[in-house]
Amino acid sequence: MKKESYELFKSASVDEIIDVLGTELKTRNESPFWTDKVLPFSKAILSVLVPLRDNNMLFNPENKPVSELTPELFFEWNDFVSLKTLAFTIQKSNSEGKLVRTSLDDSTCQRYKEIDLSFLGDYLSRHTVNLENESLDFPISNYNLHQGVSNVIKSLL
Repeated sequence: MKKESYELFKSASVDEIIDVLGTELKTRNESPFWTDKVLPFSKAILSVLVPLRDNNMLFNPENKPVSELTPELFFEWNDFVSLKTLAFTIQKSNSEGKLVRTSLDDSTCQRYKEIDLSFLGDYLSRHTVNLENESLDFPISNYNLHQGVSNVIKSLL
């Protein structure tokens, strides 16, 4: 993992991170197929992780507190099942006005500020994830596609 990747995830905005990924995709001559998948997928994840980072409320897919946004944490959320769970966690947190479904301390969870789910919601709905019922599954082909996208992202960072 490049040292620059850690600094980027530690403090950059969503757009800055996406710009770096886009530049890396161009320099590596990745297939347009992957380019069309990597950037929206990354933006969907980062649209939630960066606000959590900025409010010191990061957690991993096991709902445990994490101190900083790293490429490794980003990759943990690249799993499509985890990403779906993140969307429902943030949706529920937005409606309750506090961060829920994590093991962060209660005083931290009470400081939660609503996170815009439009990028993540649009992305998931385009990939046939039911955003009304968390228990409904999505096609395995979508999961497999996102494993490939995740592998491309790992190669870029």
